[in-house]
Amino acid sequence: MHLHPHPSPAPSSQVQNRHVGHTPEMFRDRFLVCLLLTLPVLYASQEVRDLLGLPPWEGAAWIPLILGTLIYLYGGGVFLQGALRELGGRRPGMMTLVALGITVAYAYSLAVELGLKGQPFWWELATLVDVMLLGHFLEMKAILGAGEALRALARLMPQTAHRLRDGRIEDVPTSALQEGDLILIRPGEQVPADGVVVEGATSMNEAFLTGESRPVAKGVGDEVLAGALNGEGAIQVRVTRTGTATTLGQVMRLVEEAQASRSRFQDLGDRAAGWLFYLAVLGGSATFLLWLGADASLSFALERAVTVVVIACPHALGLAIPLVVVNATAMAAQRGILIRNREAFERATGLRYVALDKTGTLTEGRFEMRGVYAEGLQEEEALALAAALEAFSEHPLAEAIREHAKAHLSPEVPLPSPTGVQAVPGKGVEGYLGGQLYRVGRPEWAEELGLPLSPTLAQALRDVATRGESAVALMNATRLLALFALRDRPRPSAREAIKRLKAMGLTPVMVTGDAEEVAKTLAAELGIALYHARVLPQDKARIVRELKSQGPTTFVGDGINDAPALLEADLGVAIGAGTHVAMESADVVLVKNDPLDVVRLLHLAQATRRKMLQNLLWATGYNILALPLAAGVAYPLGLLLPPALAALFMSLSTVAVALNALLLRRAHLSA
Repeated sequence: MHLHPHPSPAPSSQVQNRHVGHTPEMFRDRFLVCLLLTLPVLYASQEVRDLLGLPPWEGAAWIPLILGTLIYLYGGGVFLQGALRELGGRRPGMMTLVALGITVAYAYSLAVELGLKGQPFWWELATLVDVMLLGHFLEMKAILGAGEALRALARLMPQTAHRLRDGRIEDVPTSALQEGDLILIRPGEQVPADGVVVEGATSMNEAFLTGESRPVAKGVGDEVLAGALNGEGAIQVRVTRTGTATTLGQVMRLVEEAQASRSRFQDLGDRAAGWLFYLAVLGGSATFLLWLGADASLSFALERAVTVVVIACPHALGLAIPLVVVNATAMAAQRGILIRNREAFERATGLRYVALDKTGTLTEGRFEMRGVYAEGLQEEEALALAAALEAFSEHPLAEAIREHAKAHLSPEVPLPSPTGVQAVPGKGVEGYLGGQLYRVGRPEWAEELGLPLSPTLAQALRDVATRGESAVALMNATRLLALFALRDRPRPSAREAIKRLKAMGLTPVMVTGDAEEVAKTLAAELGIALYHARVLPQDKARIVRELKSQGPTTFVGDGINDAPALLEADLGVAIGAGTHVAMESADVVLVKNDPLDVVRLLHLAQATRRKMLQNLLWATGYNILALPLAAGVAYPLGLLLPPALAALFMSLSTVAVALNALLLRRAHLSA
């Protein structure tokens, strides 16, 4: 696999997020401080005292001005900064709407304090800031993601390499390696740079990068990839690519590009706030001009316009989405589904394709025995001989043979004790059983030794290859005795998960770096019509882009090679057995390694979206009545919306939003 360096995108290309640089603690601290400052402001308000039947205010008249200014600058500052970012991106949303409301309320109230005729809006300003700070705190506390995918990738690279010079081994930093250097890679170590084997033989686990579930044999002339885990043999490698030019380095580049270019749409709350922003600006301006045109006084026209703008920013809107997200996130966590991205619930609705990685997602990434083919001896005897030798191997296929023997051999067939056992790097294990030499390893080993293959076993080997399974051969000094067919074990719930996804109207697509035969066999077994085999990391992201062009797409994966695709997808889901890199690249993490949790996630997302829409209707519904009245439409009839009544509408709307969010916990999640 060859990738070529490509410049990373400039940081300026990254889409701005309205929570850049924010933490839950920041919103919590500002909320608590502003809440304490709000209490005197509320008590000083004539409207609030009349509404609650409180005794007269005995404090100084300038206290609301001082406290209101502190609340505006300290509590509202975060919204003012956010508004600048949103307006800079030409996408006004929640921050812009809140900033408009509190700025208009503050400016008008300050003007009233300086002599303009009218009623100040100090308490409306204070409560609006408080509610919005609380909403953002709840939202960020529920979902706190950390974008560490690139740092996690970098941690995979070994820090030290064994460089060979003049017959000596010297340990040098990986960053000091250059093209052409000769390095030694010992058993169990990770490869520090891409290169070609010049001496020795081994097998390597490249599943983290290629998705190939089987360890890959490496000999002289074969390419090795940085980050791969060396198996049983020590090898010498000539370095061909280092640093960012390595295959792993290019995967890091793909992840960085995907992070920069990923389209992050605004959530429901931001979109509703965007519309209300335009409504507030247009409504306030129209109200001011119409009243001036109707020969009303400047102070009256200004008061009506300000009232429209302030009321257009409903308090309940700040809690409409966060309260639902808090409840939905808690429900998901109870089911082993961790929500890492605040937009995940919206991204999980309206999907068309569910692309799933094979190894570690639909399968367990562990091998199981599919069949034993013996010639000239009983299957149990062949299994016992192989398991006895494989007891000295750490190879994943050897582990599968041992597990199968332990589970299926009867007590009357004890495992013999071999002698003179030794590993043959890149080939298998050999040793003596009952004084006779036996070997267990790759079928190609028998061919290299010139051992004959019976027609029965030759046909079995062809069948195993057709199904894409791994074959392990048992042989003695003169002939091949048996073949063991092994495959990557499907997850128990994978078939049911695919069935339920299809029942929801979604199209499952399997994407894997494994061979065509492996992918075809598993796809048929699970009922998946569309699949892509032998897919490289950069190709996974490309396939996801192609699917996205036809409809919203989610990608479910677990490996480092899945990180670019997880970021590219509309919704990235990392299954819990996956690597830290995959989890950091995903919007959602499934803790229990269960594909059915994908179905549960989608059902919860649908219920959550319904509650979000309902809450937005509750949060903004009173505006339909309040805004025209605030503008003075009914003034000729003697009706003018007083601030106290507007406050009552806002309070009832907030209560309705909170109660409706709690009802989400009654949602039934099938699967």
